[in-house]
Amino acid sequence: MTDLGEGDLRAFRTFPKLLACLSGSRGNQTAIREKDFGIWQSWTWREYLIEARSLAGGLAKCGFQRGDKVAIIGDNRPELYFGIMASQMLGGVPVPMYQDSIADEMVFILDHAEVRFAVVEDQEQVDKLLAVREQLPNLEFIIFEDDRGLRHYDEPGLMSYADSVKQGAEFEAGKPNFIDEEIGKGEGEDIAVMLYTSGTTGQPKGVMLTYENVISTSWSGIEHDNLSSNEKVVAYMPMAWIGDHLFSYGQALCRGFTVNCPESADTVLQDVREIGPTCFFAPPRIWENILTTVMVRIEDSGWVKRKLFSFFMKVAERVGPGIMDGRRVGVFSRWLYFLGRILVYGPLRDNLGFSRMRIAYTAGEAIGPEIFTFYRSIGVNIKQLYGMTEATALVVGQSDGAVHADSVGVPYPGVELRIEKNGEVLCRSPGVFKGYYKNQEATEETLTADGWIRSGDAGLIDSEGQLRIIDRAKDVGRLNNGAMFAPKYIENKLKFSPYVREAVAFGNGHDVVTAFVNIDLEAVGNWAERRGLSYTSYTDLASKSDVYELVGKDIERVNGSLAQDEKLKESQITRFLILHKELDPDDNELTRTRKVRRRFIADKYSDLVEALYSSADSVDIDAQVTFEDGRTGSIQATLAIRDVALQAVGESRVDVRAA
Repeated sequence: MTDLGEGDLRAFRTFPKLLACLSGSRGNQTAIREKDFGIWQSWTWREYLIEARSLAGGLAKCGFQRGDKVAIIGDNRPELYFGIMASQMLGGVPVPMYQDSIADEMVFILDHAEVRFAVVEDQEQVDKLLAVREQLPNLEFIIFEDDRGLRHYDEPGLMSYADSVKQGAEFEAGKPNFIDEEIGKGEGEDIAVMLYTSGTTGQPKGVMLTYENVISTSWSGIEHDNLSSNEKVVAYMPMAWIGDHLFSYGQALCRGFTVNCPESADTVLQDVREIGPTCFFAPPRIWENILTTVMVRIEDSGWVKRKLFSFFMKVAERVGPGIMDGRRVGVFSRWLYFLGRILVYGPLRDNLGFSRMRIAYTAGEAIGPEIFTFYRSIGVNIKQLYGMTEATALVVGQSDGAVHADSVGVPYPGVELRIEKNGEVLCRSPGVFKGYYKNQEATEETLTADGWIRSGDAGLIDSEGQLRIIDRAKDVGRLNNGAMFAPKYIENKLKFSPYVREAVAFGNGHDVVTAFVNIDLEAVGNWAERRGLSYTSYTDLASKSDVYELVGKDIERVNGSLAQDEKLKESQITRFLILHKELDPDDNELTRTRKVRRRFIADKYSDLVEALYSSADSVDIDAQVTFEDGRTGSIQATLAIRDVALQAVGESRVDVRAA
């Protein structure tokens, strides 16, 4: 391939063709890195192409046909991204799956997608596939990257990644033009990837995205935030999630920047400090966890350090966002902020690995205003975005100089937006999906004849033209007095507290609003330890009266915030209980993207809901739980129920503290 410039990259309509271009124009630049056994391993763009071609040859030798589906299962690993590319080179369709799914959950997607090949990370994933293989008549070949524990496995169609690549190199040597010919057949309207929805209300649906969808949306995001080929990003979110596919695969191949894969899920934040990313995406929960860790460390530090941090954070909260947005700030305040940058903000960003970060994103759920402001105050350019898998992730995003905590921005380039009379948000763009795989009925429900996607979210356009998301349209209900009830909005406000990990609000068809709460074990555990409050388990800690008082105060603050909202002032929480266990995807209480399955929870814990709407001050529960290895057990507990003071309109109280 000849050396081509930046502008020439736009001419390529498939990822294999883009990769071939990058191999020629930036062949010696680092494309992807991985930390393995404490050492960073790198692949250049030329090596990326060679590796993917060899794996494609291995697939071809096994009889791979155009249109075949390839499951991609595991943590973020270069070899799995090579697996996506290899399947696309042959005209196949990669189907990334959540690596923490149990075997029984995988069956539906593997069968529905008619998966013939699987490229997986390790023994754990191989064992899950072998356990359900009899239910999957289409699954013929399983290729594993990490051979630890697998050397003595003798199953038909099971082979190591290394062997597949070796066979592929031999195959290509015998047919040197085959891969190039297959790459040449690819067109922009071909299906590039199939990503399954989380299945919040039913079975997951296979979202078919074309090359045109992903490439056009990738360029839209690149233009919006002026991304360059020098960016460094971290690939740590599930590969089955559209965000990872767009940022770590689509944009990386369009712009040619470097993708970094951490050693493990447990070392992400440590590895981030070594990587020093320029762009970083994290859902609100990650940003909350980072802040909680910071505040715990500050609490454990000396008196002088705590005072210094407290003083300069007040300065940062007052003027930091204004400085970042380019607004006029007084000389003295600017000088104080400069001093704070030297003493507090700079060292803190450096410790977190954020010192070189130009842009940070958050999406998926609402982020607490205090949390959002904290990061912008210390110089992290965090911005919200809104999207969906069916629109290839990017619909609305915040622009520099127009960043607000209560809105998610304006449409990305090429995106049209409109609000229906019922408040539902609709969008149309080049990123609009081709349809749901083998589900025309669902496609017609979501995609209009003229190309608009029904998001299912209720929102409004504010006076600055920015989108505000209120709730899922179908979840917005009414109290018996006719007042609006928006459960997700309330739940997000509850989760702004560092002590609340999850929440489920009830109120539709009732006189008042009540809630289930999951405490954050780390944050509440540290709080308890500092006060000498002993506990043995999550269940034990959650039952403490002191913990109920702690959570109750934060709910009162939420009520104070709701009291100031004309539409939601009647939705203040009157009663709550703290659940005996954390809501868990393995128990079908959350999706794999950690979205609350509200209806399932209401049915599963109907006795608890009934108790909340009674005069009872406690309720007994005997619940079944699923462990990580698939075994089941039960938890018996008595859960306390507590009343919460309501706030009168005009009695505004601070929303929820940051930490």
